[in-house]
Amino acid sequence: MSLLRSRFVQAVLIVVLSFVALRWGIRPPAPWSVIQIYMAVVVMAVLIYVSADSDSWRAFVRPLWSTLVDPDKRNVRLACLVVLPLLLGYYAYTQAAARPQAPPELRAVHPAPPAAIQFRGKEIDISGVDNPLRKDPAALRTHVAAGADIYVRNCMYCHGDNLDGKGHFAPGFNPPPANFQDPGTIAMLQEAYLFWRIAKGAPGLPKESTPWNSAMPAWEDRLTEEQIWQVITYLYDATGQQPRRREAAH
Repeated sequence: MSLLRSRFVQAVLIVVLSFVALRWGIRPPAPWSVIQIYMAVVVMAVLIYVSADSDSWRAFVRPLWSTLVDPDKRNVRLACLVVLPLLLGYYAYTQAAARPQAPPELRAVHPAPPAAIQFRGKEIDISGVDNPLRKDPAALRTHVAAGADIYVRNCMYCHGDNLDGKGHFAPGFNPPPANFQDPGTIAMLQEAYLFWRIAKGAPGLPKESTPWNSAMPAWEDRLTEEQIWQVITYLYDATGQQPRRREAAH
């Protein structure tokens, strides 16, 4: 019990117990940067406490002074001379040593489409094709309604009922399904690009987009050409976005 009356032992116990409580006693665990801030506050408070008066400060430094100068503490000094450099060296090594990391996935999110694709035995010129449904404005609303039905039956579970990429299955995918409400997605693309991506899905992506862990299936075996154009028309109509147009030649 006399050991616990030592100011130095009390200060060390307060610091150690505070660290243990902050590191393992908080749920959910606090970030390491927060723990460092709190520990700095604890250490400052302990130093203020032990230096509140001259008697307290002398009681705090007495064990340190005794370890450094008393002849009977020679073995303790030798142990500190060995252990402290080893601890500092190990800390420096852990901070400087390279850590194992997964290789970065250097892939193109919106890769360049091919010039043409084969769709059910028919060649479609992706570089120059326009949405054929927009040629008949009178029937456009009918196609939008059909596209909405196709979207709900096939696409909503991943891309969400709000077209924001937050469908029922979305949390299980990495990368997540596309958020069509984001101006950086379909508003940046031509409708022909969407036709290619929907028809061929992740299996049809070029090498520049690998490794690709997308769950997007190829829909060319389940949707007709008209149905894909209908769902594309619905996407732009529902989000209020406008497809990117090719620049007219001057």
